[in-house]
Amino acid sequence: MPIYEYHCDGCGRDFECLVLGKEQPDCPTCGNEKVSRLMSACGFVCKGSGGETISSSSASSSACGSCTASSCAGCGH
Repeated sequence: MPIYEYHCDGCGRDFECLVLGKEQPDCPTCGNEKVSRLMSACGFVCKGSGGETISSSSASSSACGSCTASSCAGCGH
């Protein structure tokens, strides 16, 4: 059961919601039915060439955000 992030078009609030199937949540603040699902940052863990662990909540904020290597082992981080 995935938890998705949504943005309310009525009050502008961002919120998370557990979604079952294709149901569409209402805003918990104002009750508006017009909400948009947001793109969530994914978390990942990769091993660098020296065995150290690199963790991040999104690729763009990690030390490897601009890396062009095909894997974390190839970039030296």
